[in-house]
Amino acid sequence: MATRIIIPTALRQYTAGHEVVEVSARNVGEALTKLVSQYPDLKKNLYTDDGKLRSFVNVYKGDSNIKDLKGLETDVRLGDELIIVPSIAGGAVATFGEMQIESDVTLSNEEIKRYSRHLILPEFGLEGQKKMKNASVLMIGAGGLGSPFAMYLAAAGIGKLGIVDFDVVDYSNLQRQILHRTDSVGKPKAESAKATINAINPFVDVVTYDTPLTSQNALEILKDYDVIVDGTDNFPTRYLVNDACVLLGKPNVYGSIFRFEGQVSVFWANSHEATNGRLPEGACYRCLYPEPPPPGLVPSCAEGGVLGVLPGVVGTMQAIETIKLITGIGEPMINRLLLFDALKMKFRELKLKKNPDCVVCSDHATIKELIDYEAFCGMPANDHSQNAELQSQTQGAKSNPNEITVQELKARLDAGEKLFILDVRNPNEWEIVRLNGTVLIPLPELPNRLSELKGKENTEILVHCKMGGRSAQACEILRQNGFKNVKNVVGGITAWATQIDPSMPTY
Repeated sequence: MATRIIIPTALRQYTAGHEVVEVSARNVGEALTKLVSQYPDLKKNLYTDDGKLRSFVNVYKGDSNIKDLKGLETDVRLGDELIIVPSIAGGAVATFGEMQIESDVTLSNEEIKRYSRHLILPEFGLEGQKKMKNASVLMIGAGGLGSPFAMYLAAAGIGKLGIVDFDVVDYSNLQRQILHRTDSVGKPKAESAKATINAINPFVDVVTYDTPLTSQNALEILKDYDVIVDGTDNFPTRYLVNDACVLLGKPNVYGSIFRFEGQVSVFWANSHEATNGRLPEGACYRCLYPEPPPPGLVPSCAEGGVLGVLPGVVGTMQAIETIKLITGIGEPMINRLLLFDALKMKFRELKLKKNPDCVVCSDHATIKELIDYEAFCGMPANDHSQNAELQSQTQGAKSNPNEITVQELKARLDAGEKLFILDVRNPNEWEIVRLNGTVLIPLPELPNRLSELKGKENTEILVHCKMGGRSAQACEILRQNGFKNVKNVVGGITAWATQIDPSMPTY
């Protein structure tokens, strides 16, 4: 029996769709070398140019990170499992979980009846419910993860719930973002979420922040809340939330989703001090992922898709962890990472460890204030609506000779030009909607299908995908392989459908 390497969804596009690859090796380094030898396109996503394992990639042997063992020299035996875990595109409370309840915190008869199933739990009881009423939680993002989280936390009797979200409700949100209804389309998500929460439990004080979370306002917004919940969908905001939580000494209840998989943890760098030693020293998000993946490696839900009920599972687990932190019951997921595979209905728990060299939470941290996270991640914090993003992209393309807007594309087609247009979306997306006369080569297949473009090295090739991210990667691949005249269609087919041909469906 060989060593099994578990490939996460985000990287399976480089392993011909295989979720498990078996190799014979003596150690982790040799196993990974054989993996990338078998699937060369995977190498650039696992290793830097100088041959080091990328910092946003963690490799586990069993439930232990190889960083805590012998690194790439960690021995492997027949039957061992290696799990690749990339990151997928959270004022201290002195006695947290054992907080003193103010004398004026009481429950009305109606509240006692409402929360009666909590009150009869010996581990929870009246004291736990008063802690819930006395606590405040800030939720970053009122989308897929925020929806089940907010609804269950409101039903459970949280005293104050803050919501940070400056997006508006879109039809494509309704498949999973159950805070919002059909008649909410076009409304600010924060406003829609507040209305739903008030309908569930009028005793909850809902405070909305219809503004982007930035390095300029994050500390001010977060400082008065007991627990921060990360329901973001982009890396700049995720690193911003983490760093702000570390600087303020706040617990960060983390959740992320991608297609059919999810992750949950609690990052709390000063958990030992904040709980008077009741909890161990906790890791932060940067301890696990010191740096973000390159732009485009991990698609957003808009690009990669997500099973509608998946955030229901992950967001509900975030609600459970939040309640445990507030009431002091159970064992919070500090220094543990839970992986969930919906297709297999399988959970894996991996151990985390505080990084003694972490740039933000170690004793010799170098980051002592919030930074420019969009520059750090090399990508925008795409919290805003799709149309706003497309408009911004289109405006920016006017000065970029390597890009073409959909308006320019239409004008050239209307003039009768015979253009070569390459679609790099997946076949299932092609079936939904496509431009006439385009050639389909999905991005994961492009490096191995360049021969199909032989003779077009000097031909103008216009590349599009759904919104422009994957096509930008495809353009780079083509240029690196000798294709000299390549342009990215800004905004992709979504821009064409919204700005040129509204009769086309969007997805």
